[in-house]
Amino acid sequence: MSFLHDPSFFNVGMWSIGVGALGAAALALLLANTDIFLSKPQRASLEYLEEIDLKTLEKEPRTFKAKELWDKKGAVIMAVRRPGCFLCREEASDLSSLKPKLDELGVPLYAVVKEQVRTEVKDFQPYFKGEIFLDEKKKFYGPQQRKMMFMGFVRLGVWSNFFRARSGGFSGNLEGEGFILGGVFVVGSGKQGILLEHREKEFGDKVNLASVLEAVKKIKPQAASLASEKK
Repeated sequence: MSFLHDPSFFNVGMWSIGVGALGAAALALLLANTDIFLSKPQRASLEYLEEIDLKTLEKEPRTFKAKELWDKKGAVIMAVRRPGCFLCREEASDLSSLKPKLDELGVPLYAVVKEQVRTEVKDFQPYFKGEIFLDEKKKFYGPQQRKMMFMGFVRLGVWSNFFRARSGGFSGNLEGEGFILGGVFVVGSGKQGILLEHREKEFGDKVNLASVLEAVKKIKPQAASLASEKK
C-alpha cells in the first residue's frame, strides 16, 4: 500500500476526478440544449378554449367565455408569459406589426395575461396593439401547463433570444410569474377550429409571423361560413 503515499498517485487521482467532473458538466450542458427534458405540449381542442373564463381589465370587470373573441371573425391570440419580460414585449411588438394586415382581413388581435401585477399590463400595452384580457385560471397556458425553470438559462437558444431582443432595443423587469410558458393561437370563426397553435418551447421562442398570416387567411367570417354550409 506504499503507493498511497506517492504524491504522483494523489495528483493522478485528483486529475481524474477533475476530468470526470468536467465531463459530467459538459454532458449536462449538452443535454440541457436538446429537447429531451422539455415537457411536450398537450394540444388544446376548440371545445377546451371555448369554455375558458376571461375577464376584462376595467374597474368593474366583465367575465365572459373566450369563445366571444373569435366567434364572428376569428382571432389571433397571444398568451403572454409575463408582460414585464422583454422577450414577451418583443413578440408582442412583432405581432402588432401585423395589425394593418389583420385589420384589412377583418381579424382582431388579442392577448391574455395570467395575472395583473401593479402596472405591468399598462406598461405592456405600448408594445401590443390589441385588447388584453385576464385569464386567472391560466387555461390558455394549458391544457397541461408547462414550465421552464432555471434550465432555461443554460440553453444557447435562450441566450441567443436574449441578445436578439436586447439588440432590438427591448427592455423589461422581473415582476410577476414568468416560468409558465405561453403561446400564440389563430382561431377560426364559429366552429372552424384552431388554425395555428404555437407553444413556446423556451424563453423567447417566437411564433413565425408568416405562419400566422397564412393561418389568418384561412379564416372564414361567420356569415361566410354559414353560407358555405348551406350550399
